[in-house]
Amino acid sequence: MSRETVLVVTRADDATADMVIEELNRRSVPVVRLDPGDFPTGLTVNARLGQDGLQGAARTATRSADLTKVRSVYWRRPRSYLPQHDPGDQAVLWCREEARYGLGGILATLPGAHYVNHPWRNRDAEYKPAQLAAAAACGFSVPPTLLTNDVDEARKFTREQGPVIYKPLRNTDHHDADGRALTVWVEEVDPAELNSAVGLTMHLFQQRVDSVADLRVTAIGDKVFAVRIDGSPGLDWRRHYETLSYALADPPQHLVRSIRNYLDTFGLDFGAFDFGVDRQGRIWWYECNPNGQFAWFPPAITDRIVTAVADQLQHAGAPHAR
Repeated sequence: MSRETVLVVTRADDATADMVIEELNRRSVPVVRLDPGDFPTGLTVNARLGQDGLQGAARTATRSADLTKVRSVYWRRPRSYLPQHDPGDQAVLWCREEARYGLGGILATLPGAHYVNHPWRNRDAEYKPAQLAAAAACGFSVPPTLLTNDVDEARKFTREQGPVIYKPLRNTDHHDADGRALTVWVEEVDPAELNSAVGLTMHLFQQRVDSVADLRVTAIGDKVFAVRIDGSPGLDWRRHYETLSYALADPPQHLVRSIRNYLDTFGLDFGAFDFGVDRQGRIWWYECNPNGQFAWFPPAITDRIVTAVADQLQHAGAPHAR
């Protein structure tokens, strides 16, 4: 059976996916882009169970994908399965969950398709505690870390390991009273500000790395692209794009081996790793985003990553046994 189509699952405003789609179009690879957030009004899916698995089609306003002819799936950043409504509307909540497990289950079970990455593997790899445990097991240098909702333990950790930073466990959508989007950044902890609010939820505290540069390593299949990031005046370089400079670097082989082991641990084909480089040249693990961005890099860097992602989607064979 001929499998040619690349299915790109993402929202409309996704610059990273845009660049990969443009490259696939340049290669004359058939691409169908869809967003579960358009379901059900802008997306129709029919699937029947046959001898070879699910058969049918997914149709948007402009494209149609035969579910049995999808070569690979680029799972990027789709919206939720139904628009947000009053959380007290039980009928809407029921429909949303039916869409999640019905449509989501179809898109995650396409027969013979290769996923970059499979959405269930992305989900598993997004949990910070699991990331930290896997990173340590794979040989990365991980700063001393505390996960807690106990203010006394937080204070003790800060005294013993200071200076200490706080980082969110997930980039969860967060808005103020006026509906403006807010971001929780990595910040240094002032021990005097630790109070009973620590007990309201789980917190991640970590010893601050005395870094002189950051390292973003993007791994796709057997390709690894390491980019040294200089010029950040603060802890979180994402707040200072206008001051940053980028340079391709050669990652040490021990780091590449750990990256390969980490990806295998979670069953990933793609991962965007963040590290800090201290004054002695030691590379410290921060996190791995299984669905990280790369469109903001200068073209000389971005073009290489786009090519590698497009190669995975165009030439991938049977999916890995996970």
